[in-house]
Amino acid sequence: MIAVVKQTATEEQLAHFVSWIEGRGFKTHVSQGDNETIVGIIGDTTQIDPFLLESMSIIERVQRVSEPFKKANRKFHPEDTIVDCGHGVLIGGGHFQVMAGPCSVEGQNLIQIAVACKEAGATMLRGGAYKPRTSPYAFQGMGEKGLDLLLEASEELDMPIVSEVMDPRDVQVFVDKGIDVMQIGARNSQNFTLLKEVGKTTVPVLLKRGIAGTIDELLMAAEYVMSEGNPNVILCERGIRSFETRTRNTFDINAIPVLKHLSHLPVVGDPSHATGYTRYVRQAAYAATAAGADGLEIEVHNCPSEAFSDGAQALTPAQFTDAMRRIALIREAVTTDLGEE
Repeated sequence: MIAVVKQTATEEQLAHFVSWIEGRGFKTHVSQGDNETIVGIIGDTTQIDPFLLESMSIIERVQRVSEPFKKANRKFHPEDTIVDCGHGVLIGGGHFQVMAGPCSVEGQNLIQIAVACKEAGATMLRGGAYKPRTSPYAFQGMGEKGLDLLLEASEELDMPIVSEVMDPRDVQVFVDKGIDVMQIGARNSQNFTLLKEVGKTTVPVLLKRGIAGTIDELLMAAEYVMSEGNPNVILCERGIRSFETRTRNTFDINAIPVLKHLSHLPVVGDPSHATGYTRYVRQAAYAATAAGADGLEIEVHNCPSEAFSDGAQALTPAQFTDAMRRIALIREAVTTDLGEE
């Protein structure tokens, strides 16, 4: 349930209303926008008489919300959330960012790749220090040493870093080291223990859609993080498993505008994992940009044929540079105000 507060209400009146609601055993989420203030009421709201609330002098109107995700719901928070990823980089609310880098941190070639990505226009460095792999015999990542290499590159280039955390026991390691954005991969999108653990921090979380997850399941995963107190969630469409075998996954472009409609959280597209093949990555990135994504996550490697993981879907620095020029043109097209109503 949401209660829209009148513009004439004072801070004292709002605080008294929130206290009154919470005193009856409900949780609240207050969203103060430029035009209106909304109080989200979370709990078994069937026990609340909406007419009683509307009779209060500071309440404009009351609306029930049927969706189970509350904190991630745009009805609770009409304005876009802007997430601060560190180093002055913001995402959401008109701020578009590109996260680029190798699938796996491999060693000293990281800085070479990072420099190429930044020169092409990437604003965030991505790289996996811990890698979830289908085969237990495949490269599992460099672990903490990989995180340290990412941090060295971040300091040298003044770029925030994005890296995947797989185990709840490692969350504090990421926090202590100062990792800017913790990624929750597709395989862990419903690892509720992990979601709760990252939710206890204030570190931004890049949350990927499960390999066969629905849009509502992605939003409920975000709800797990936010319900623990961390509002800094970035949603990521990375392709879902379907009957099609010509690509690694099926890139659900529909999900981007749908998520933007349902939620206030930033939405990122990952064309690399969605397609699985270098020859398709750029076109999928253009489609995600045109669909209104707030950012992209793209894998880049200086020598894809020698990459420790997912070389088949990595762009070379030259290919990435070309893609970034075209992405900028698409962004200009989709964000230019043409004066239409």
